[in-house]
Amino acid sequence: MKSISKTVKKLALVMCLTGAFLFISVDSLAQRHRGGGGGGGLNRGGGAIQSRPARPATQSRPNVTRPSTTRPATTTRPATVRPGANNSGTKINRPTNNSNRNNTVNRNNTVNRNNVGNRNTNISGNTVNRNRNNVNINVNNSVHVRNNRNTVVRPGYRPYTRPPYVYGGYRYNCYHPYYPRPYVPFYWGPVWHPWGFFVATLATTAIIVSVENNKYHYDQGVWYTSTNGGYTAVPAPVGGTVNNIPSGAETVNTGTVNNYYYGGTYYEKDGEKYTVVAPTAGTIVEKLPEGGEEVTIGDVKYVKFGETYYQPVQVDGKDKYEVVQVEKDS
Repeated sequence: MKSISKTVKKLALVMCLTGAFLFISVDSLAQRHRGGGGGGGLNRGGGAIQSRPARPATQSRPNVTRPSTTRPATTTRPATVRPGANNSGTKINRPTNNSNRNNTVNRNNTVNRNNVGNRNTNISGNTVNRNRNNVNINVNNSVHVRNNRNTVVRPGYRPYTRPPYVYGGYRYNCYHPYYPRPYVPFYWGPVWHPWGFFVATLATTAIIVSVENNKYHYDQGVWYTSTNGGYTAVPAPVGGTVNNIPSGAETVNTGTVNNYYYGGTYYEKDGEKYTVVAPTAGTIVEKLPEGGEEVTIGDVKYVKFGETYYQPVQVDGKDKYEVVQVEKDS
């Protein structure tokens, strides 16, 4: 009896332990299904399959308030200052780049054009003053271009068939009608220089020519006088005689004799030599050198060298110049 009693007690103890173990296992499994998989597990309570609980509604996102972005204003550009034409010093002031377009552009700057035409050209380090300003003759102010006497021109050898152009108390005689066009100087090459051109030294081909006790230097069609530190090109002195003239000299007819014209200078052949002479009125030439100035007298624009006037004309369809004879109107 004691054996049976012990056996029963052991069996009862084993069954209790086994039941407790099974209860703990089932409870753990139920909790795992209830808490896992996003809350959608099986509920085994009562042995029946429980329906899945409804998923909670999507949570609304809170409104995110973004701070407003304030863009900085356009960077103000500094005023741009540009020099005027030919570095005349006139400035063009541009307004700054502001969004306010009510700013008024100041355009009252006046361009100084008084120096247009004055060209100081540096050729091989030598300065040439090439003044090509237009000179307007205002008779009301009694302004004349040093025309208080007849120009240094020999009178023509034949009478004029055309009436002279009369203006400001002077008569301007020409054989051909006035044909207006701008004055375009001709370039005779690197060895030729206009009046006023300065050189420090002369070539070995230069010769000395005396005219009325004045000493000149002549070289390849250009006449010079000695100046401080060098030589300056001057108008050819009337009466100056040389043995040779440049090969580029053209033959022009004065009405009775032929002259040889080169670089604004006229020569007449005297035996085997060439002598500088004054231009003859009515002589026609194709080219005028640098150094002349356009002179407006009334409605006519002449080109003036020293005391000699040239009128633009057209002969046989070609642009040329005629030496004008100027006389005081009596």
